[in-house]
Amino acid sequence: MGDGMERLPDLNRRAFLVRSGVMLGAGLLSGALPSLSQAAVAAPLAKFSGWSAVRKQFLLSRDFIHMTGFLLASHPAPVRAAIERHRRGLDENPAHYWFDNEEKCEAEVLRAAAEYMGVNPTDIALTDSTTMGLGLLYGGLALRDGQEILTTTHDHYSTQVSLQHRAERTGASVRTIPLYRDLKMVSKQELVETLIRNIGPQTRYVAVTWVHSSTGLKLPIREIADALAKVNESREEADRAIFCVDGVHGFGAEDATMGGLGCDFFIAGCHKWMLGPRGTGVVWGKPGAWPVAQATIPTFNMEAYRIWMKDIPPQDVPKSAIMTPGGFHSFEHRWALSEAFRFHLAIGKARIAERVHALNRQLKEGMARMKHVTVHTPLTEDLSAGIVCFEIDGLKPERAVARLRERKIIASETPYAVKYVRLAPSLLTSQEDVEKTLQAVKTLTS
Repeated sequence: MGDGMERLPDLNRRAFLVRSGVMLGAGLLSGALPSLSQAAVAAPLAKFSGWSAVRKQFLLSRDFIHMTGFLLASHPAPVRAAIERHRRGLDENPAHYWFDNEEKCEAEVLRAAAEYMGVNPTDIALTDSTTMGLGLLYGGLALRDGQEILTTTHDHYSTQVSLQHRAERTGASVRTIPLYRDLKMVSKQELVETLIRNIGPQTRYVAVTWVHSSTGLKLPIREIADALAKVNESREEADRAIFCVDGVHGFGAEDATMGGLGCDFFIAGCHKWMLGPRGTGVVWGKPGAWPVAQATIPTFNMEAYRIWMKDIPPQDVPKSAIMTPGGFHSFEHRWALSEAFRFHLAIGKARIAERVHALNRQLKEGMARMKHVTVHTPLTEDLSAGIVCFEIDGLKPERAVARLRERKIIASETPYAVKYVRLAPSLLTSQEDVEKTLQAVKTLTS
């Protein structure tokens, strides 16, 4: 595949049924499932020989420069087509189409997600958003009396509130710390050392965000994971510090696998940088970490029904399947998610990451030369990804966003106590778009 991921082994029928907890029809699994790298990735490569070809996959209005793709994705053509195909089938014969497609389509999504993430499909739970994933995982963490959760002042509202809710129900504590003193001087070493220094004997969970939507800072997740592993060497399994990452603003923008990141749990929505259907997300956990997660919403997984009926023991069903919420979803969107992962793999994860970094480097370096602009996102690429936060002298962020919109540039304001203007060049933008944005920012004054 060219991005360093190992190909997943083909799964025979019984192994897939038992290990994934997804009951699939015999027709789908009458033979070995094809590898996505062969069946779905190689063929479309010719379509994406240039970035303009990628841009044409979206129905974005050409009247604007779109610098907020990280908020809510525009669907690329393969995703739109899959949504419409499933929507039509559900509209024409809802029950029949659902019975015929629910099991095999969710299996397709799990396989595509696993191929992209470099993991086993049995370790992924499907959700509807990052916030739902955070609530599901953090809301059910196993905690003993006296244990604590360590998080940071830089994390999103959804993380902090989910952890507070869990602490209130269990009697555990949440400790919130800053990771750095001055963002202008921040380094990987400071981030890692500050976090590790604050881990105490009672710290059971460490919850952080990969890329901060408040400043654009990207945490060194691999280095933190390695440092945590050393802390855990002297701990019993029941006291091990478990590393949880809200990864949504790196997921689809960075070239990484779960093995490469090294965390225990990874939570992300798929309708931002991943360009997936709106209302989709994933929670991935290491096989050894999943037992600490307790489900809070009943799943509709058929194997879970068999546990309930006492037909099979619980250990025969992966925890990820039990953690996937049941109920009826917007199935046309969930089942189209596999196309988003294939879209990324067709372009190439490394190519996408290189493109995102190149456009953001162009933007940051251009604004850094403007005397009336203060760029808060680190310039170095090992501490930043696809979000650039900045201030304009004498101009409130809200007003700056409005004035950029008057110039047909869609920006956003950070929804935090300290507010900045925020731009995010992505696959939806070009070098020319970035240059036009720089010229617009240059003219903005109080």
